Amino acid sequence: MTYKINGTEFIIQPTYGRWIAQEPIDIDGNGHPIYPALREFEMGWSLNNPSGTYQLQQFFAAITITGTAVVDLPRYAHSEYTFYSYSGCVVYQPQFGNYFAEHISEVVLLVGKIRT
Repeated sequence: MTYKINGTEFIIQPTYGRWIAQEPIDIDGNGHPIYPALREFEMGWSLNNPSGTYQLQQFFAAITITGTAVVDLPRYAHSEYTFYSYSGCVVYQPQFGNYFAEHISEVVLLVGKIRT
């Protein structure tokens, strides 16, 4: 079980992954918060090599053309650590940190429009 986009495994698996906490978008008539229907997931790499960061950039470029992707992520709020294929996702432009020798540090990829 690994992270994938459109069936392709990442060359280098992320150092971490996390579901982004949602902020309420409103309050209903009973005082309960109303949350968005869609979620976001962030994955990051402490260090990634040029081929790994190139792959992330290619995922972003391909999805910009086609519109959405199927992304394999840890299943949200599930009783076991399993991966699930979420369809209709968007991939945001990867963020790259500083170079460390021939590696890139603090690489972050955000996936949005996830229906859990």
